[in-house]
Amino acid sequence: MPIEPQQVINSRFGVGLASILGRVVPQRFGYRVADLVADQIAARQDWKMVRAVRANQWVASEEKLKKDSLERAAREVFRNTARSIFDLYHYVHNPEAMHRRIVLNQTAQQLTQRPEYTERGLVVAGIHLSNFDLVLQAICLQGMSALVLTIPEPRGGYRAQYEMRKKTGMNLVPASASALWHSVKHLQAGGAVLTGVDRPVAAPECRPRFFGRPASLPTHYIYLALKTHVPVMVVAAIQKPDGAYHVLTSDLIEMQPHPDRQTELLQNVEAVLQVAEGFIRLAPQQWSMTLPVWPEALDQVPD
Repeated sequence: MPIEPQQVINSRFGVGLASILGRVVPQRFGYRVADLVADQIAARQDWKMVRAVRANQWVASEEKLKKDSLERAAREVFRNTARSIFDLYHYVHNPEAMHRRIVLNQTAQQLTQRPEYTERGLVVAGIHLSNFDLVLQAICLQGMSALVLTIPEPRGGYRAQYEMRKKTGMNLVPASASALWHSVKHLQAGGAVLTGVDRPVAAPECRPRFFGRPASLPTHYIYLALKTHVPVMVVAAIQKPDGAYHVLTSDLIEMQPHPDRQTELLQNVEAVLQVAEGFIRLAPQQWSMTLPVWPEALDQVPD
């Protein structure tokens, strides 16, 4: 059975190699290596992760990208992702340098000062935009207290990343039925729960519209917000020309009730995803989602 390249990249070996390079290699040289690796990956258009990125970029462009421009966009995605991974391991062991690399807006600063429990809970919806992993670790190191829902049963490289995050003091909980129950109790007590919203799932309860198309995205965070009557805040980051990662935050999104449960779920998910769309449009090639958000688009992308 052939080994899928993404399995190697996300293995403990791949993550370990990135960690070593990030610690010992100067940033300028590290970026050159990252670009070289990224270009080699982007050129393999038959790889699953490359096909997924091309499809995601095509849909996010409102299906306007043609063959050459789509290839350039995919290459930039992998370059940005590779540089973000390098920066993650370059700065994670140097908190002072990390904080200088990250620019918090006023709302993000307030998140770092938020007590573990307040009068009302909060769901923080994260997007895989730019170096969100580094930003998340920096915010937690600066004081943000939140229960962080992760992918279920992290293994290989994901397990290594999970362990690294735990060392920064994050309260990590792999997603499961019991984790959702624990999240409800945490929110009811006035705590904050952080979870990703743009990582596709195999069997979504419904398919909310995202960039104009029904998407295979999760809805668990809306279930949590509706169940506990708390708002959702979308949080992301983009890297600007100054080289720093700038944190983006939305206004609080209050849940809108509806007598029909499916309609209620769908309308609130789409309200959050509409905000996520706006953030991604600010820097579409920094959207580092390497799984197909719209599986049917894989066979519709221009050759």
